[in-house]
Amino acid sequence: MNKLNFPVYDADQHFYEPPEAFLRHLPKKYAHDFQYVEVNGRTKMALDGVISNYIPNPTFDYVAAPGVHEKYYRGQNTEGLSMREMTGKPLPSQPEFHNGAEHLKALDKHGIHACLVFPTLASIIEERLSHKPETMQALMHSLNQWVVDEYGFGNGRQYPAAAINLSDVDGACRELDFVLKAGAKAILIRPAPAAGVAGARSIAFSEFDPFWARVQESKVLVTHHVSDSGYTRIYDWWTAGGKGEFRPFERDPFLEMTDPMGRPISDALSSLICHGLFDRFPGIKVAALENGAFWVEYLLERFKATYGKMPHMFKRDPVETFREHIYVAPFYEDNVKKLVELIGSDHILFGSDWPHPEGLAEPTDYIKEFSFLPEKDIERIMSTNLKQLLERAG
Repeated sequence: MNKLNFPVYDADQHFYEPPEAFLRHLPKKYAHDFQYVEVNGRTKMALDGVISNYIPNPTFDYVAAPGVHEKYYRGQNTEGLSMREMTGKPLPSQPEFHNGAEHLKALDKHGIHACLVFPTLASIIEERLSHKPETMQALMHSLNQWVVDEYGFGNGRQYPAAAINLSDVDGACRELDFVLKAGAKAILIRPAPAAGVAGARSIAFSEFDPFWARVQESKVLVTHHVSDSGYTRIYDWWTAGGKGEFRPFERDPFLEMTDPMGRPISDALSSLICHGLFDRFPGIKVAALENGAFWVEYLLERFKATYGKMPHMFKRDPVETFREHIYVAPFYEDNVKKLVELIGSDHILFGSDWPHPEGLAEPTDYIKEFSFLPEKDIERIMSTNLKQLLERAG
């Protein structure tokens, strides 16, 4: 643990959802749409009757140890190991991975004052059940009720991001009202078009304005955490069907080149800006988490070029809109110096991804990536920026 002279605010920690996270409060009429089933002696997920291999062990009784994929993501995989080989022997799930009280003890152990907390398995839902909006929203509500039971929304140190599905704006408004009443200071929205029977469409379209009006009024922080945003269809398009289902632990060079993290978040933020969300709701703040920062420079250059061609289509310079409303949490392998030059230290967040294998085993080791900065900037990134975003939500 690194002892720092300020309270550390971590923008990206996780829990591993046990089955009851989705099933405890799920109405029986949706039970057949979301099941844990045995396949050849192993537990798998079945969504609307279709077996998923998205997460190899969806019960999370055994998980990869925190930080074991660090060399892979730093580009130091000199032995050419697969991600599974690099994972090694799985670790029995620890109480702090899925229990709020035990997680608080882990925060103390790691020298973290407060953190945003995100689900792990929930990212399976929207891509696979997009044709069943009622089921998607029921699952999100069940998860949020479980979070109320086991963590609470905002006890001063743990701030779980409430999962909200935007397939139906009325349902999204009801869920937002529920989680705000429960104390939520942050909400989680997939960086992807809204899915539903009406088809995919930008969440910044005016049909969603009743939802965004509530977001602006409450000042709740909007988070776009990396998810299965459906972009594997691009890979499949180029590879005659490819793998079909995105599997985060199965990668190949061409899939990596399609930028399955950077492209979805770039498109999602582009839609918010180009479709005028921040013009209509200037009080909204959005954090891009566990998407890295490699994409930021190219996106800002594209905004600059597009604005130069058609300035009449924007109410203001989109680069300035980005810099005012968007916060970014870089990966440890990113060029943090470049990111500071692009958006300033006051819009960068520290996110450790603990306890996931692609994060760091010791979260505050992240300070090494910011060591070139003045101490006041390090404090902004690792403390003040997130603290202020949470405090503005009341």
